[in-house]
Amino acid sequence: MSTEEPKTANFILEAVAEDLRSGRFTYVRTRLPPEPNGYLHIGHVKAFYIDYLTAKHFNGELYLRFDDTNPAKEETEYVEAIKEDTLWLGIKWDKETYASDYFDRLYEWAIRLVKKGLAYVDDQSPEEVSATRGTLTEPGIESPYRNRSVEENLDLLERMKNGEFPEGSRVLRAKIDMAHPNIVMRDPVMYRILKVPHHRTGTKWCIYPLYDWSHGQNDSMEGITHSLCSQEYIIHRPLYEWFLEQLDEFRSRQIEFSRLNLTYAMMSKRKLRKLVELGVVRGWDDPRLTTLRGLRRRGVTPQAILDFIARTGETRNDSWVDMAQFEACIRDDLNKHSPRRMAVTRPLKLVIDNYPDGQVEWMEAVNNPEDAQAGTRKVPFSKVLYIEQDDFREVPPPKYHRLYPGNEVRLRYAYLVTCTGVTRDPSTGEVTEVHCTYDPATRGGDAPDGRRVKATLHWVSAQHAVPAEIRLYDQLFTVERPDEIEDLEQIINPHSLEVLTDCFVEPSLAEAKPGDRFQFERIGYFCMDPDSTPGKPVFNRTVSLKDTWAKIEQKQG
Repeated sequence: MSTEEPKTANFILEAVAEDLRSGRFTYVRTRLPPEPNGYLHIGHVKAFYIDYLTAKHFNGELYLRFDDTNPAKEETEYVEAIKEDTLWLGIKWDKETYASDYFDRLYEWAIRLVKKGLAYVDDQSPEEVSATRGTLTEPGIESPYRNRSVEENLDLLERMKNGEFPEGSRVLRAKIDMAHPNIVMRDPVMYRILKVPHHRTGTKWCIYPLYDWSHGQNDSMEGITHSLCSQEYIIHRPLYEWFLEQLDEFRSRQIEFSRLNLTYAMMSKRKLRKLVELGVVRGWDDPRLTTLRGLRRRGVTPQAILDFIARTGETRNDSWVDMAQFEACIRDDLNKHSPRRMAVTRPLKLVIDNYPDGQVEWMEAVNNPEDAQAGTRKVPFSKVLYIEQDDFREVPPPKYHRLYPGNEVRLRYAYLVTCTGVTRDPSTGEVTEVHCTYDPATRGGDAPDGRRVKATLHWVSAQHAVPAEIRLYDQLFTVERPDEIEDLEQIINPHSLEVLTDCFVEPSLAEAKPGDRFQFERIGYFCMDPDSTPGKPVFNRTVSLKDTWAKIEQKQG
């Protein structure tokens, strides 16, 4: 967690402060309510961070409560992953709980509503319930089972719980108002029959609560003072309050904030799961995804993510944030903390003809010019080097200042060299080697006579180079709002991953460990991947050095 933690939304802090001043609450307790049906993505971070900072601001408590009410899609694997990712962000909770901890008590509360005539068992099918819900302009139609007696409802509910009825045959609904202008209030379903083993309760239950029934009541049971959630839940707030009012229990307060909408990022867990199942991506940790697992594997730091969340600000109204803003935060953070290294992604041999055969010099290289404490390292320099193919042109285009016949350039940390010619493949005519001469008086890159060059190239000594694989990641989707598209195959970017297998990196990178982050000079920021093996490291590009999205926008404009 960054030491410079930004404050959460002012309107939330003001509302909580007013609740304390008025005596509505005497303490603050918030909660993180993830459903363990997938991995966390960047969209979850905003809610988690707001809950965390709100509790921290008021010296309150933060609960981590898993909303495990749908055993058909939930697994212990996701529970553990969510905890791990949350801690990776630097967010710590005071107590870990589960909605399933309260299944017995929640069922007792449902019986209380039935006895008050405020809930009933409905024999209609899910399709019939949906069809009779009504529209925004038309009221719903009351169920023919709506006026069953309390005794009959209690009997049917217990038999539902005991597993006597098949799935989909009955539900328990709250009895509110089928003509209510808010469709959510039109006799919402509280329980459905689901004969699926639960990851914590096993086969004890044959009925499971829906979110609207469990969520607010669990908040009340835990004494959660403020239920902070994204804007799409504002329509559910009247129901949240209605249940607690009818039960006459501790009344938590729901406050909504704008959700995080990030361009080119998919937030739908259902669609993310589909991408994984179809094999479009390698898994939930694919670096092209904005899951926390994917971002971490790509090399994004928790600090960059939280900085991005803070920079987006907070409002009550939803808005879209450009991916370029997120990349800018990543770039800013990595620039400050990433050690510099040299790597060549598309190698071309550079032979220094007048350099002594067999000689090796160890050049002093700066680890990070942004951090004076990072120090320096030694980089080997020899007669044969690798440079980038793009750093040489036999016939240079206009304003090309890098290496071409007759031109002089600087080799980073080393010498000034002048291109003298090339060697070609006899069969294809392709350039296989570039030849040059060096000026021994320019060690360190500066000429004693003050002459200047317009380009500095990075390089790797061929004798000492470590073979590496480099994976260049781009956006996975071709549209800004992929969640709005159902046919995922039509929006997948076929160029979202380019794997370069014949790369070379400086020898110090042989000691790198998976997760280590670096700036490859003049190329971008990279992170060592877990696929790395001894003698063959694999690096994922986290982000380029410059804002490629700005360039794309300029072309489109």
